[in-house]
Amino acid sequence: MTADLVAVVLLLAVTAYACAGGTDYGAGFWDLTAGGTERGRRPRWLVDHAMAPVWEVNNVWLIFVLVVMWTGFPVLFQTVFSAMWLPLALAVVGMVLRGAGFALRKPTRKLAGRRLYGAVFATASVVTPFFLGAAVGGVASERVSPGTEASADVWTSPTSLVFGLVALATTAFLGAVFLTGDARRFGAPDLVGYFRRRALASLAALTVLAVVTGFVTHEDAPYVWRGLTHGLGLLFVVLAGAAALATAWLLLRTPGTWVRVTAVGVVASAVVAWGMAQRPYLLPTSLTVADAAGAPSTLTWLAVVTLVALVVVVPAVVLLYRLDARGELEELTDSELRGGDGAP
Repeated sequence: MTADLVAVVLLLAVTAYACAGGTDYGAGFWDLTAGGTERGRRPRWLVDHAMAPVWEVNNVWLIFVLVVMWTGFPVLFQTVFSAMWLPLALAVVGMVLRGAGFALRKPTRKLAGRRLYGAVFATASVVTPFFLGAAVGGVASERVSPGTEASADVWTSPTSLVFGLVALATTAFLGAVFLTGDARRFGAPDLVGYFRRRALASLAALTVLAVVTGFVTHEDAPYVWRGLTHGLGLLFVVLAGAAALATAWLLLRTPGTWVRVTAVGVVASAVVAWGMAQRPYLLPTSLTVADAAGAPSTLTWLAVVTLVALVVVVPAVVLLYRLDARGELEELTDSELRGGDGAP
């Protein structure tokens, strides 16, 4: 019972990272595709201002995933990171380079340096979700089991490739939806339409890829395909489809706060559908939740620590997001710094 509870916590943490981290990766995708220096100046300005207050906090969910996975399901952790160390290592390198590029781009004064760091940030924002999605595809396609040796075949299957593309389209979709709202918040009406068109285009691409994923998993990942077409897996697939329709309808109107809710609903429902489709396995069809679980005492303490962490972390993260949405976390301008209270 405790193992099942911890497994649910792990799935919810993955879902939180897919939604929060995915939005940041999506902003990097649109930074990469914004065009040349002059053409891309306005979209990149919005990306900088929208991401600056919150981009680091979204990695909290990734750390949470790793801690729960390592502590609660050590066999799962060992198996996944042994069999797919290369795509996961590339994803980690991408995370590091992405953070460094974003942090160094703005304060760099030389144009060449800004271009270099911007290119690193944007490229890594595309590479990282693709490799993470490919790793998930390796799990879903039953190519990973205890004792599996690392090889390219584990994470380059049709399921891995299509999952990588789905991950990329998902981040682009979330990024565009949230940047549409940020454009309104920052008083940039020209960018509202700019990102709304991209949100609709990425949603269309994601829909096509979802259909392709169905055909691919039918042949290459039969256990997950069956889970997605029956029971709770099917229920969450339907919820994801309904949320996608609601998001498209809201984007075609004047997008407000609710479009972010429905967009997150699309991604969250899809991730939970994948988790439900794999039940009772963590690695279909070789490692169940019960077989992968750590010692009962470890799981009990992990559940307690997780509850405490959520009580402490979640309100702080919610407050941060609310302050950001209200525009209360904007950087002070040079004139404000010179003219503020206590300034010389």
